[in-house]
Amino acid sequence: MATYEPVFSALGLKEWCESGAESASGPTSLADLIARNTGTDVPAPSIWELPFPSMDQLHEACPAFPQSRALTKGIENGFLDIKDGLSLVLDPLTQPLSWFLEGSLWVFEAIPWWIMIPVLLVIVMLVSRSRPLVVFVAVCLLGMAFIDYYSFAAQTLAVIFVCALLCVVLGVPIGIAMSRSDRLQRAIIPVLDMLQTLPAFVYLIPLIFLFSVTEPKLYGIAIILYAIVPVVRLTDLGIRLVDKDVIEAADAFGMTDRQKLVKVQIPLALPNIMAGVNQTIMMSLSMVVIASLVSAPGLGVLVLRGIRNLELGVGLVSGLGIVILAVILDRTTKLALARINAGQNQ
Repeated sequence: MATYEPVFSALGLKEWCESGAESASGPTSLADLIARNTGTDVPAPSIWELPFPSMDQLHEACPAFPQSRALTKGIENGFLDIKDGLSLVLDPLTQPLSWFLEGSLWVFEAIPWWIMIPVLLVIVMLVSRSRPLVVFVAVCLLGMAFIDYYSFAAQTLAVIFVCALLCVVLGVPIGIAMSRSDRLQRAIIPVLDMLQTLPAFVYLIPLIFLFSVTEPKLYGIAIILYAIVPVVRLTDLGIRLVDKDVIEAADAFGMTDRQKLVKVQIPLALPNIMAGVNQTIMMSLSMVVIASLVSAPGLGVLVLRGIRNLELGVGLVSGLGIVILAVILDRTTKLALARINAGQNQ
């Protein structure tokens, strides 16, 4: 006798349970099989061994009760039923992302190294105004080029450039809207919590069903969803932390809401926004490695090759290259943030 069979009998559901017994296939446990062979009943478990009344345990007692696999199968079937409709709507909306990624990859790969590396060094110098950092970036890029990893690093930078830029373009307005509406903030925060706590691999599961693996937007959407959370949160936080006295002074000068936002709130919240941009770039870089499972180009491909083929050297060197890119991007954005803070303190 199953553990919870008396419960269904007490509730008067015995006939309903027996109606589902016809579709049940054989004994559901080893103990039942042994009991049937020996002609004895399975002893009732002690209170210490009492199993939790899960779906599978209740199904064992009542075959008409659904198993847990029915739940997961139902979710899968429901998603597959709406997949074609979702693809029909999402394909044209997300196609520009594929164009941006393909264009960025083409630019970074078509421009020769003797032009691209100096351009990157000039950008680092303009943003950070730090000669030691420029020297460090030059040594790192030339070192990766020397070991024939420059093209992979350039692909990684191209993907990061597009995805981080779109995260900022989409995330900052969302954060601003959240800061201006408590109701909108309460609605969006659970979504951000979900995006922030989902394992990185889970982002890929529904996208694989919606888009072709050969389409760049597949890994682009995964990277954006994973990395957009910090810039949204910190934009909202930065604008909410603007001193109320400053807002009152702006009101006294007769500023409109738009003028207050552009001339007062965003400049004062810029350090927090830049901190969010920094974290978004770092999370984009970490997701690029996982996205290599769905054809994302760059150093992540080499990491994946090292894992699949057990090539220790390839995996370690490419992983070190990703660390170097992370350090470069992190130091550059942090020095830009320090300059912004210094300018505001003057």
